[in-house]
This record gives sequence, structure tokens and C-alpha cells, in this order.
Amino acid sequence: MMTLPIMEYFYSLQGEGYFQGSAAYFIRLAGCDVGCVWCDVKDSWHADNHPQLSIDIIIENLLHDVRIHNIKTEGLKVIITGGEPLQYQLNELTNALHYIGCKVHLETSGAYHLSGTFDWICVSPKKMKAPVDSILMQAHELKVVIYNQDDFNWATKYASLMNPSCLLYLQPEWGKSNSMTPIIIDYIKKNPRWQLSLQIHNFLKIR
Repeated sequence: MMTLPIMEYFYSLQGEGYFQGSAAYFIRLAGCDVGCVWCDVKDSWHADNHPQLSIDIIIENLLHDVRIHNIKTEGLKVIITGGEPLQYQLNELTNALHYIGCKVHLETSGAYHLSGTFDWICVSPKKMKAPVDSILMQAHELKVVIYNQDDFNWATKYASLMNPSCLLYLQPEWGKSNSMTPIIIDYIKKNPRWQLSLQIHNFLKIR
């Protein structure tokens, strides 16, 4: 039976991008070799530090949480994040989630080829390990984290490679929010196809 390394799972609000502020159930897979220096979940990098759970147990835990929160699985947004979730084959997990009526979203750096079937794909490319070309045209949302001025060039490069209908977001790295947010705002005013994404879960101090 297939297993996946699970760091955590929880019900909260999506804090970033197009769906920010909406309720979602998060499944955070452990394991990442991208290695962003500013990553805010470095505990997710090492898969061996986290339990391997079968797909049945992952679904069982989700259903348990659904009952606790008195919500339905039908239409529930389930966000598979990491770590880097595409290090793993995700077909079995996404099939199981769709079977119980969930809408399945993916947050990925795009460093690996897509597996699984998703209702929404957010690609956040990282300089440490650039995304593979095959995933770019399948993304619904491009989210570029802005750490320094050079990241705007990185954002422009990948915006040109995405599907024309892909939504474009610039997000200040949390530790640079005060300094980079005004610069991002000015950039968006001059390049209005982009939108601002803020990590509202950090402002709200929720998971």
C-alpha cells in the first residue's frame, strides 16, 4: 500500500494568492530538496523526520477532522502543499480525495513533473531549482516571492512562459514585508496584470 510522509494536516484559511481568506484543509507533505533560504517551514524538508501514512489513513484523518468541524467533504478545498509535494506520485491521493467530493489544490515550486489530478495548481518557482517546462502551461496561478529587486526579473521571465489565462501574483517574503511591499505596489501599478498576495495567515497569527 502506498504511503506518503506527512508533516501535518489542519483546517484553516488559505493565506495566499487567489483563494486567500477562504476555508481550506491542508495536507503538508514532508520532503523538499529546493532549499529556499527564507523558507518558513524548514521542518518539512526532511521526510525521514515525519511519519509515513497510507492513503487510507490520510483520508480517515481528514474525515475525522471534517466531523469535528461539522463540515462536508463535498466541495471542500484540500490543499496539498509541502515541502515539495511533486517529489511523490500523487495520483492515488488525489483520486481518493476526489472520490469523497473534495476540490483538490496543489502548491508547488514546479521543480518536478506533475502527477495527480488537480482542480487548481499554484506554481511558485524558485531560483534554487527552476520549474520544469511541462508544468507551467498547466498552472492556474503563478505566485512569485519577492525577496530582492532581482526577483522582479525572475517574475517577468516566468510570466511570459505561463498560459495566458494564468493569474499572476507577487508576494513579499515575510521577513522583507516592510521594505518590499511598497516596491511591489509600485511595480503592480506599472504592470497591472500582476496582483498583490499577502500572507494573511501570518498577520492573523493562524496556521
